[in-house]
Amino acid sequence: MQNHSVRKSFIICAALAALIMPGLIACTGVTESSGAANSNSASNNNGASMEEEQNRPTAVSVDPRLVSANTRFGLKLYGEVLKQNAGKNLFISGSSVALALAMTYNGAEAETKQAMAGALEVQGLSAEEVNQAFRDLNTALAGTDPKVQLQIANSLWGRRGVNFKPDFIQRTKDFYNAEVAELNFNDPGAPQKINEWVNDKTKGKIDKIIDQISPDAILFLINAIYFKGKWSAEFDKAKTKDDTFTLADGRQKKHPMMNQSGNYNYFANENFQAVSLPYGSKRVAMYVFLPAKGANLDAFHKSLTAENWEGWMKEFQEMPGDIAMPRFKMEFEAELNDALKALGMGVAFDPSRANFSRMAQVVEAIYINKVKHKAFVEVNEEGTEAAAVTSVEMRTTSIQQPRERFRMTVDRPFFFAIRDNQTGTLLFMGSILDPQ
Repeated sequence: MQNHSVRKSFIICAALAALIMPGLIACTGVTESSGAANSNSASNNNGASMEEEQNRPTAVSVDPRLVSANTRFGLKLYGEVLKQNAGKNLFISGSSVALALAMTYNGAEAETKQAMAGALEVQGLSAEEVNQAFRDLNTALAGTDPKVQLQIANSLWGRRGVNFKPDFIQRTKDFYNAEVAELNFNDPGAPQKINEWVNDKTKGKIDKIIDQISPDAILFLINAIYFKGKWSAEFDKAKTKDDTFTLADGRQKKHPMMNQSGNYNYFANENFQAVSLPYGSKRVAMYVFLPAKGANLDAFHKSLTAENWEGWMKEFQEMPGDIAMPRFKMEFEAELNDALKALGMGVAFDPSRANFSRMAQVVEAIYINKVKHKAFVEVNEEGTEAAAVTSVEMRTTSIQQPRERFRMTVDRPFFFAIRDNQTGTLLFMGSILDPQ
């Protein structure tokens, strides 16, 4: 393979394995190990793990229909959010959004339920199968890697005095290990209580998701994901140096570039180069996709479908190589209403049509007012730290209150994702146009 110089745009796809452990607060934490492989020599073995991890049996059988559904939903959501944020760095957790909406789905009925199933790509599964599959997936993702920290938490915050249906509340506890709290929404301090929970579950990386509470709001369904993993082979800080990163518009800037040599799971075709950079014991990895020279990130995004993604994952093979990529840190925030409407669940946002009658016993119609998403990621020589929070706000219409060595230099816009190789779960993904 030919050596490739660094380009400015690249995509990082991040899929994190996550577990919801039993208990009112669904939160699993695994501490990192103290050791990490030395990255100074070409003997670093970052490869030869993908097939092993994919084929390794899990303690719990996970319904492959849900894994495929989550991949389709996550990539389609990413595409819609991308349309609304052209020219910007982007980072989201489709898994966080899926979990928050899956809890909400348990309160939907009739047309609203069908529309949400279509958006979430779970049309072929019953509500019971969806719940069970999410619980099994969370169990399978538990303790993804002793060398990473991974925490996923779910919570419901309801308006005091609203008669929520016991079956709905119980399902969120049983299948999503959600913490359920009742608050006086008229208290000015109520948003702070919810935000304190978010801040705690994301280790301070996301400190706020609720600005204020409307008199018509009756419930917030919130998911939080936190990930911190050390590279299996850390980058040598002494090898990080300022180099040229070319932006999408052709302008150039100097930016710290990390450098490493070793054996990696790698795949390249006429359109892009891609490399898998594993964390810890290699169950979880970051996948970096660098469009070929003469191509661009927009063209790559058009090819980023679930079918192509699953095909690409089978093409990675271990080979020696050299990697250079930027150190970066970013935050992203978006309201997802328009993106979710584009995916077919507009009825859930329509006060005159939405049917969430399985959620609460109220006279007024219940509908989704806002789905808000925040995400954070930092990539450096030691590894990656990422977090995401999704809030679904429910309102009523009215409420009384050995191959040839490759060279991959990520010096232009790119796409990236973090993926759990054992289950295939894709939790984080983003694109960097201008590393900061």
